Amino acid sequence: MVELLAANPLLLLFVVAAIGYPLGRVRIFGFSFGIAAVLFVGLAAGAYDARLELPPLVYLFGLVVFVYTIGLASGRSFLDAFRRSGLRDNGLALGVLALATLTAVLLARALGYSAPLAAGLFCGSLTNTPALAAVVEVLSEPGSDARLRALPVVGYSVAYPMGVIGSIVALALARRILRVDLAKEAAQLRDLGASGEKLINRTVRITRRGIEVRSLDEWRAAEHWPILFGRFQKGDTVDLVVGEDRVQVGDVIGLIGGAADVERATQFLGEVADVSLDLDRSHLDFRRIFVSNGELAGRTLAELALPQTHGAMITRVRRGDLDILPTGATRLELGDRVRVVCRRERMDAVTELFGDSYRRLSEIDVMSFGLGIAFGLLLGLLPIPLPGGGHLSLGLAGGPLIVALIFGAIGRTGPIIWLLPYSANLTLRQMGLVLFLAGVGTRSGHAFLDTLTHGGGVSMFLAGGLITLVVSTSALVIGHHFLKIPFSLLSGILAGIDTQPATLAYAGEQTGNDLPQVGYASVFPLATVAKIVMAQLILSLAS
Repeated sequence: MVELLAANPLLLLFVVAAIGYPLGRVRIFGFSFGIAAVLFVGLAAGAYDARLELPPLVYLFGLVVFVYTIGLASGRSFLDAFRRSGLRDNGLALGVLALATLTAVLLARALGYSAPLAAGLFCGSLTNTPALAAVVEVLSEPGSDARLRALPVVGYSVAYPMGVIGSIVALALARRILRVDLAKEAAQLRDLGASGEKLINRTVRITRRGIEVRSLDEWRAAEHWPILFGRFQKGDTVDLVVGEDRVQVGDVIGLIGGAADVERATQFLGEVADVSLDLDRSHLDFRRIFVSNGELAGRTLAELALPQTHGAMITRVRRGDLDILPTGATRLELGDRVRVVCRRERMDAVTELFGDSYRRLSEIDVMSFGLGIAFGLLLGLLPIPLPGGGHLSLGLAGGPLIVALIFGAIGRTGPIIWLLPYSANLTLRQMGLVLFLAGVGTRSGHAFLDTLTHGGGVSMFLAGGLITLVVSTSALVIGHHFLKIPFSLLSGILAGIDTQPATLAYAGEQTGNDLPQVGYASVFPLATVAKIVMAQLILSLAS
């Protein structure tokens, strides 16, 4: 069997992936390794027999696809988050990572670790795969020692478990010690649009005297209602609300928004009606439509002017598993599902405008995808001079990531659409990560086993745990007590600093909303690039 796998790298790749992926879903005391289990299966294969290793192209290709798709997905959210509180959040992240870098260097000198091993411990304790890849790439110059290239992966693999568990434990303890009221925080941070409130429809009968002195848009602005007006009924006529419309006592109007906001608007406007306008199809129809027309990607709803051009209104935008209350500034992305309300005779034209083709959403624009990665690879090759005559580079991880962040924020350049459909992005991202983890795992397994049995694996595990502890404690203490960052956002910032999806998932389960994702998006890109650079600095500082 070993001979068969060694002679057929593709077979070895898919065997490792097929075994590692389901193992990562096994939960022990509420914890699982997730897709990182593929790395450990690859390590086991390589440790069993040194011939069981995949070609370098496998993990290099996987790395580039992985970081590029992450950048595309995070570009716009990173830009929005940076405008809101980016200096504060990213300043915290950079300070904490600098402290982690110093800790790794001091531990290496105190315990006698080599620089590659110290860099691997740094990457593993922060569970950062792109940083590990950058270190491996630096050590992969022609003629370099194969064992030297394996040391970062060894350190990463030993420190990784504590990197995952440590930040989760830190969040759990911090929440208990600080006694955070997560529900109160969510109410205060509702303006971020990620508080987890489900959107509801309600039909209201107007009873408030003098309501006609202002238009509905004017009332919404004056009362600060984050809601959407849908349909209204005057007598027997049902039509869509236009912002300039004015209503009178006795009219019936549909409201869409979070439960608390809809309730507040209802009490101001009148009373709950005994009809449901959102289900009335006598005059208007509604349909969920996929956005598959590339011409609409990156455009705002205000630019589309649907009420003026098609007599239609979008009342919800579903992106992934989240329903978004649309505004004029909402930008459409390929793969969004929009809930459109319009007259029945116009529905076909509106559907054609958005595309509504699931097949097209499964296709990838190979030209823009390849061109974007090519730009990223070129950027990664550029040497960045360091004081003292040395240099570093962003490499195969940092270059594509930065280019993807830029293209993800831009969305499109003329006819070129840089963004990928949501589902296609997730699929490529996961496949890229599997390729990388399987590749580096099989190529480092033998050195990993040798280090654990003869190289002081326990001390490395404790050293990695110390780095994780420094990062988690300093981020939570400084962020909560000194910078006054709400805990819901801070938990996501910690996950972004760790680049750890497991921590983000745990934070989301605890808060019950998407506020941790807002914090995660605000620091994840810069933290990833910073760790790529700092991991390479450790190679110089710890030598």
